[in-house]
Amino acid sequence: MKVLVTGATGFLGGALTRRLHGMDMQVTALGRNPDALACLEQQQIKTVRADLVDTETIVDACRGQEVVFHCGALSAPWGKPQDFYNANVIGTENIIRGCEENRVKRLVHVSTPSIYFGYEPRFNVREDADLPQKPANEYARTKHMAEMRVDEAFQRGLPVITIRPRAIFGPGDKALLPRLMERLQKGDLRIIGSGKNLADLSHIENVVDALLLCAQASAHSLGKKYNITNGEQVILWDLIKRTATALGVPVPEKHIPYPVADGVARIFETVYSLLPGQPEPPLTRYSVGILAIGFTLDISAARHDLGYRPRVSIQEGFDQVVKCWKETHA
Repeated sequence: MKVLVTGATGFLGGALTRRLHGMDMQVTALGRNPDALACLEQQQIKTVRADLVDTETIVDACRGQEVVFHCGALSAPWGKPQDFYNANVIGTENIIRGCEENRVKRLVHVSTPSIYFGYEPRFNVREDADLPQKPANEYARTKHMAEMRVDEAFQRGLPVITIRPRAIFGPGDKALLPRLMERLQKGDLRIIGSGKNLADLSHIENVVDALLLCAQASAHSLGKKYNITNGEQVILWDLIKRTATALGVPVPEKHIPYPVADGVARIFETVYSLLPGQPEPPLTRYSVGILAIGFTLDISAARHDLGYRPRVSIQEGFDQVVKCWKETHA
């Protein structure tokens, strides 16, 4: 089978590309990072270096493909609105155009459950749940817009399935747990709120499994969205404390009330938005909210329709990440 993976130089796209290559699929890896592309080429994987806004190159990359996995996106808690719009909306429009013009048999689109987040506790959120009136940030806003473009394409006849994976982690992750580990090593991490908030995470290999299931799913799943997690709700700060213990650094004990942390983040965002280049502030409202507010998903639809069964537990994934961190920072 001939498949295209966008965002192949990123965490999820890279893991999917390597899995597909190991399955003897004819994979084309599309991304922007030349060093990461060179590593894929060394594994005899075909690569295309391109930005998602490059319409001509994106459409051409879809030519001859049977399945397109659209993992590419600008995923960050902070950034310029136009950058998010270009990567997440225009980029998705280009992928849709490439799939439609080249009659791709199936598009598997990666979205985000950030579209559900509205700075209030929400538990066991289903795919048809109401969305907050105001998106949490530019990432959530533009990813929801991208989903609407996908819905329009489905109405035109494009075979597409969307997943919304929550907090992807595992070996190779450079954002989620590694950021927390850096703060833990500095000893300046404070527990925000009660420290009892529930959270979901998704191991990278489980998300790759979900993507492959989408590529093989029956026509019944076309046009639908699926939440993806490990199916194990955890108390987030208990996991962070276990991480500190595993690293041999002080366990966070001091608390800061959520309203105080949120207020500080608001000030930081206001100040940093006025600075040249609008650099990411030390705290954002979104990162504070994610660390303090309970937020979990219902994955029963993925279990029922796709046959999704998480294989790698949070504890296994946690052990993998800690081992990699220790080896890298020895």
